[in-house]
Amino acid sequence: MTRALTLLRRRLLGSTFVLLIVVIGTFLLLEAAPGDAVDAYIVSTGGDTGMIELLRHRWGLDQSELTRLANYLWALLHLDLGQSVTFSRPIRDVILERLPTTLLLMGSATALSFGLGSSLGIYAGARPGSFRDRFLSIGSLALYAVPGFWLGLVLIVIFAVDLRWLPIGGIETIASSKTGLARAADIAIHLVLPVSALGFIYLALYLRMMRAGMAEAWRQDFVLAARSRGLSRRRIVLAHVARNALLPLVTMLGLQSAQMLGGSVVIESVFAVPGLGRLAQEAVAARDTPLLLGIILTSAVLVIVVNLLVDVAYAFLDPRVGASEAGA
Repeated sequence: MTRALTLLRRRLLGSTFVLLIVVIGTFLLLEAAPGDAVDAYIVSTGGDTGMIELLRHRWGLDQSELTRLANYLWALLHLDLGQSVTFSRPIRDVILERLPTTLLLMGSATALSFGLGSSLGIYAGARPGSFRDRFLSIGSLALYAVPGFWLGLVLIVIFAVDLRWLPIGGIETIASSKTGLARAADIAIHLVLPVSALGFIYLALYLRMMRAGMAEAWRQDFVLAARSRGLSRRRIVLAHVARNALLPLVTMLGLQSAQMLGGSVVIESVFAVPGLGRLAQEAVAARDTPLLLGIILTSAVLVIVVNLLVDVAYAFLDPRVGASEAGA
C-alpha cells in the first residue's frame, strides 16, 4: 500500500506540469488558427462593424494573447473554465452534461475490447501455431486495419437500416419518458452499435498483444518447471502463462485511453451521440475557443486519471515497479 501511495504521489506531481503544458500549448495553437468566435458568429448571423467591436469587447477578444492567457490561467486556479460563446452558459456546466455519456461510451468500449480481446488472446495463445491461433491472428489484423468510422457505418447499414434490430443513433429514445430499468435498457440498446464500432478496433490490438505475450511466456523456464511438476495444461495456461502475459496489456490499457478518447470523437459524430466528442466538433465549428480549451483540459485530466489508476494497478500486480519507484 505504501509503495502504491508513493507512486501515486510522484505521478500526481508530474501530472500537474503536464496539465500546465497542455493548457498553454493548446491556447497558443488555437490562437494561431485563423478567425475567432466573432468571425464565425458574423458569418452565420450577419452584423456590422459596431456589432463586431461590441462582441470582441464582450468576449474579451480585444485583449492581447498574453493577457487572455494570464486571465485564463488565473480563472483555472479557481476552477473556473469561463463562459461558452456558443451556449452562453458556464463551460463547466456544459461539459458536465456531456461527460457522463462519453465516460459510459469509453468505459463500455474499454470493457469490451480488453475483456473479449484478452480472452480471445488466451484462447489463441493456448495452442501456438494451431488453426485457431492463425485464424484469430489473421482476423484481428484485418479488424485492426478497418477505420472506426467505416466500421460504424457498416454496422448502421446492416443492423439499423437493413435488419432494423437496433436504433440508428442517439443515446436514448427522444421523449420516451422512460425511467429506472426501462431507461437503462433503452440506453444500453442505443449503445450497442457505437460501443461495438469503438471497441472492436482495440479488441484486435489486445488480442494480438495477449497472443504475442503468451507465445513469449511459453518459452520461459517457469513454464518448464510447471510442466515438470505435472500441472495440467489448463492450469499452466491460466495460472502461469496468461498471468505473465497480462502485465503488458495493463500498460497498454493506459496508453490506449488517449486514443480511445480520440476515437470517441469520430464515433459520437457517426452515431449522433451527445458526448464530449460531438461537443468538441460543435466548438470547432463555432470557433468557441474557451469551450474547446475546457474540453481538451477535461480530456487531458481523464487520460491522466486513467494512467494513474493503471500505474497503481501495475504496482500491485508487479511489486518490482512500486519498489523501484519508492527507492528512486
